[in-house]
Amino acid sequence: MKEPSIHQLRLFLALGEELHFGRAAERLFITQPALSQQIRELEKRLGMRVVERTNRTITLTEAGQALLPEARAAVAAVDRLKRVADAQLRQASRRLVVGTMGAEASMAHTRAVLNLLQDRHPGTSVQLVNLGFGDHMAALAQQEADVVFLRPPVTDDIELHHLATEPRVACLAANHPLAAKRRVTLDQFADVPVVAMPDEVPRLWWDFWAVDPRPDGTRVRYGPVVTDMESLLHTVAAGEAMCFLPSAARDYFSRPGITYLEVAGLAPSTSALAWLRRRRSEPTIEAIRHAAQEVTSRGFDAAVCH
Repeated sequence: MKEPSIHQLRLFLALGEELHFGRAAERLFITQPALSQQIRELEKRLGMRVVERTNRTITLTEAGQALLPEARAAVAAVDRLKRVADAQLRQASRRLVVGTMGAEASMAHTRAVLNLLQDRHPGTSVQLVNLGFGDHMAALAQQEADVVFLRPPVTDDIELHHLATEPRVACLAANHPLAAKRRVTLDQFADVPVVAMPDEVPRLWWDFWAVDPRPDGTRVRYGPVVTDMESLLHTVAAGEAMCFLPSAARDYFSRPGITYLEVAGLAPSTSALAWLRRRRSEPTIEAIRHAAQEVTSRGFDAAVCH
């Protein structure tokens, strides 16, 4: 048997998920005849048929069903290998990929850390990448970013250096009955839905930001799923749900149809620099960690979390 290529396995995975040559080809940005040819070549290399073809439908053969999870594992392993190799190449070339979420790239402490890093290590090249709700921690786990400026909490595989603390505020539609108030309490939002997050967002992170459960033990009712700040703000302005955000959102995310309210008794939020625990000693990550520590020692509210 001649070994199949990773490219062929990727095509097989797409076809196995779509069970339709046309849809799979469209998803893969190739032509349907090209996909069919590659699947035939895969079958030739394996010495067995993996799909049953008819005029209208496609089903996986028994062999195809057995091979599908193995193909998925093989592709995932190659992808992990590539991510680790890319991360090591970045270290060797002193290139640092820095992820940011929301307005973190514009924060004074973020700019101060990056400026000090460049002063202390002028040979380090920094690439900024904007991340969404669903991938800001995953980017660290998958080594697509070396460090991320974010808002905790985080999962146990991530370490933090806290940079600043600020209150959280309620963000809701300007025409909501509560919007006329200057300061509110959490229990006044008992019947107001909160925006929901994609499934890939760690539950502990959104539980904190949604304040779920509330202090009295009641669970939050969720509204539409949002994937980034713009969809969040649009959903809030439409009156479909509310959310809690750092107070800096008043300056960075002022929008028509939205208002921000102080909330009595709501725990504050922190900004932090985050990195994978197992990568803390890599040279460029160590360099930005030290820069963050020096910046906060000069006057920012700082704490190191392990």
